[in-house]
Amino acid sequence: MTQIQPNTALLLIDFQNDYFPGGKWELSNTRLAADNAAKLLAAFREKQRPVVHVRHEFKTDEAPFFLPGSQGAQINSTVAAESDEPVVLKHSANSFKETNLKQVLETLNIENLIVAGAMSHMCIDAGVRAAADLGYNVTVAQDACATRDQEFNGNVVPASQVHASFMAALAFAYARVEDTEVLLSELA
Repeated sequence: MTQIQPNTALLLIDFQNDYFPGGKWELSNTRLAADNAAKLLAAFREKQRPVVHVRHEFKTDEAPFFLPGSQGAQINSTVAAESDEPVVLKHSANSFKETNLKQVLETLNIENLIVAGAMSHMCIDAGVRAAADLGYNVTVAQDACATRDQEFNGNVVPASQVHASFMAALAFAYARVEDTEVLLSELA
């Protein structure tokens, strides 16, 4: 069995209120994804492993969600940061772009990341690809990620297919893609 290495951090991306039921940009199965992420979060805290949160705010009030300073842009209570856990603020899909995320990870001596969050087709995809390009070994907790239906050329693509397509692409060249329960079993 694979064991998760000591220099591994849990990276929780954009588990924010606007993505949950009643929010401005509700995703499919956000609650289930957050519940799985909460299991990973509890295990990392119990083992005293590093956890880093990323939170997205758009720079303008013209945005459809994650408005600056809004309740919708706050991290959902299911996976809220504790006072000793870094929270990185970003303004684009890529968690590393114009943020201090790389510096935070370097300070923690992190080489490996387990990533969970939203949206599978945007910020998870962008963040995982950037992390891999920067030399991190990345694992995606696929059932701790959520997305929503997408439309292209008049065709609606169901969230489950959007998610599966992006997880397949990430698994091909950028990350190990696994279920939460498998990752929990590997956490030494």
